[in-house]
Amino acid sequence: MNAIKRFEDVKAWEDARVLTFKIYKICSDGKPSKDFGFRDQIQRASVSIMSNMSNIAEGFERNNNKEFVRFLLYSKGSCGEVRSLLTVANDLKYINDDEFKELHELATVVSSQIANFIKYLKKSNSIKP
Repeated sequence: MNAIKRFEDVKAWEDARVLTFKIYKICSDGKPSKDFGFRDQIQRASVSIMSNMSNIAEGFERNNNKEFVRFLLYSKGSCGEVRSLLTVANDLKYINDDEFKELHELATVVSSQIANFIKYLKKSNSIKP
């Protein structure tokens, strides 16, 4: 794993950014845009993935993997929430099957990336490899 100098260097953060953009895009028009509760919940969950991972910068300063891992676990939980809400969106026909598959797969990839990063951090003594 290459040295991480900025939170933007974390692949999971970049992929979460793409996921968030796509979630916002599908919520900007069509059926999800009219269901304010659903729209707000899925948008908040997708942003939560990124914002909790953004604590990488804070973790760098504190040099505290235990606290950093805690925030990454929040991000991983938000990935699960996004996947669940995508299932609801698909069931309600807010999104089509292709959109569901693409977004669900991306959320699953991000979750896996976060899990692998957590494993790495738990084995290392500092955030900077």
